[in-house]
Amino acid sequence: MSYIHFDKTQMTNLQDSLFKEFLITSRSGAYCSSTLVGCNIRKYHGLLVVPIPEMDDENHVLLSSLDETVVQHGAEFNLGLHKYQGDNYSPRGHKYISSFEWVKVPTWTYRIGGVVLQKEISYGVHDSRLYVRYTLLDAHSKTTLRLKPFLAFRSVRQWTHENPTANTGYEEINNGISMRLYEGYPKLCMQMSKKAEFHYQPDWYRGLEYPKERERGYDSLEDLLVPGYFEMDIKKGESVIFSASLHEENPRRLTTMMNAEIEPRLPLDNFYHCLMHAAHQFKYQHDGENYILAGYHWFKCRARDMFIAMPGLTLSIGEVDEYEAYMKTAEKAIRDFMEGRNISVKIYEMEHPDVLLWATLCIQMYGRFVSRKACYEKYGKLLFDIMEYIFNGGHPNLFLHENGLLYSDGKEKPITWMNSTVNGRPIVPRSGYIVEFNALWYNALRFCEQLLTEFGSKEQENKARLIQQEAEKTQKAFKDVFLNEHGYLLDYVDGQMIDWSVRPNQLLAISLDFSPLDIKERKRVLDICTRELVTPKGIRSLSPKSGGYNPMYVGQQTQRDYAYHQGTAWPWLTGFYLNAYLKVYKMSGVNYIERQLIGFEEELFYHCIGTIPELHDGNPRFSGRGAISFAMNVCGILYALYLLERFKIEE
Repeated sequence: MSYIHFDKTQMTNLQDSLFKEFLITSRSGAYCSSTLVGCNIRKYHGLLVVPIPEMDDENHVLLSSLDETVVQHGAEFNLGLHKYQGDNYSPRGHKYISSFEWVKVPTWTYRIGGVVLQKEISYGVHDSRLYVRYTLLDAHSKTTLRLKPFLAFRSVRQWTHENPTANTGYEEINNGISMRLYEGYPKLCMQMSKKAEFHYQPDWYRGLEYPKERERGYDSLEDLLVPGYFEMDIKKGESVIFSASLHEENPRRLTTMMNAEIEPRLPLDNFYHCLMHAAHQFKYQHDGENYILAGYHWFKCRARDMFIAMPGLTLSIGEVDEYEAYMKTAEKAIRDFMEGRNISVKIYEMEHPDVLLWATLCIQMYGRFVSRKACYEKYGKLLFDIMEYIFNGGHPNLFLHENGLLYSDGKEKPITWMNSTVNGRPIVPRSGYIVEFNALWYNALRFCEQLLTEFGSKEQENKARLIQQEAEKTQKAFKDVFLNEHGYLLDYVDGQMIDWSVRPNQLLAISLDFSPLDIKERKRVLDICTRELVTPKGIRSLSPKSGGYNPMYVGQQTQRDYAYHQGTAWPWLTGFYLNAYLKVYKMSGVNYIERQLIGFEEELFYHCIGTIPELHDGNPRFSGRGAISFAMNVCGILYALYLLERFKIEE
């Protein structure tokens, strides 16, 4: 049995299987996503969802779903499943699923009497092409396969409804048809690997309902156009491929193309390989640049997320070339920002004051994984330019005070990763001296000092001494401002405004290579975080003992916004927490860390199969919420696994 496997009992229980999702991505930014039973429950779901840069900066659902029907002796068995208004499910084809497994591609096996049909879905790694292969494993009489496409032609943030504007006509292409419902859209080319008869019967299917959107407080109904259906005979042992793309292809090449896409893929045969596969899903290439998407389905490339996630998604799995490709693009955004130009690449939110601080840590991680000498030679100039920019007060909202601490104004606009808002104002108005900003700053100062001391020229020795003096000043001020009599670190301090909440941001001060705290101070901080913040699915954003604790990320948008950073658990912080734990408890912490990681392995079989969602409720059952796959979280767990293995080897 494969690592990811669900049997008939699990698949036919809609209370469970309806909310298990899958995701297949392309580096072009396109993706395929639905539930394991093929019933779309989000407006973001679809078999062919593609970016259309000519129209806007969003993804667009072209092919929403594809219903299969097996015909024998005139009897029709529809394998599809849709939810309609009023909790009506039709045609309930999930009852024919005998198993689902994912080794290299998601694979379904259907059994209808003596008929056994296998379905595999794959996606072009570098283009926007969907492949669906059907193989008739067993049949005792003539069998016909019918495929019915459901078309949307809409942005992932909108709905489509029956209308007279839609162009329901089609053009014949080689072994298929092409359609374009609305002007401005590219043509959708649907082809078969063997000759199939297309029956033109355009009709709108009305009132399809998406329960995840209703649960999130949004409109949840839409109509989809079915232009007709493809029909062909299929023999026992035969495979046929349905392809959907923006470009016509020679049907004879579809089998070769699909096999070439599948062959080099990593088998999802264990926890680590699943996370590696998930790490690759965030890669996005556009106009020769390389990006990390922050998550699926709705996130783009955000600067902070990219710098946090980059080391774990690349260096921790041995992909140094990938890191360098990402950083080449990221450096353009950094330099554009520091030199006051419009950002020339598709990286968003560069203006946030902590982004450059996360970038320094990202560069430091290259030194840890590759070598400090290589880091100095390849990224030393970028690192020192960033530090100089901050020293000289270049950033409009990052000010270096005389005491050596960084100050930022976050009263009116969120400036940290805790960025939820209501009516445009931050729910957590973190402002002033912010704990992780200054932990990152102190660490960056010490790292620069280290590089200059080890590899700098004679002329740079004086610069190293000046940085050392600055670091010592920062260290003293850090303790004076943040370390309180209860043994943990204040979250932020802004004049008389002091946030005594126990939050996870203090973990950076005890987990980075250079900590402003001594070992006893770090242990006290760690123990408090362990008692109040650690869950089986990540680190709470707020202690249950602190005011405003709101751990359940459910309900409508405003309700969820108030909970977003007020007690929900975030897996990406686990990497920092476990690093701090190993630094304090050494080998005695290994068993504890292994137990912590078990909770994340379980998560691969819920929410979105084979990956980690955006966040979890902070209280039992610690349910996964938000985006179905989140880059920072996959990074955090991969980094934790790397730390664990490296520590065992070193010990």
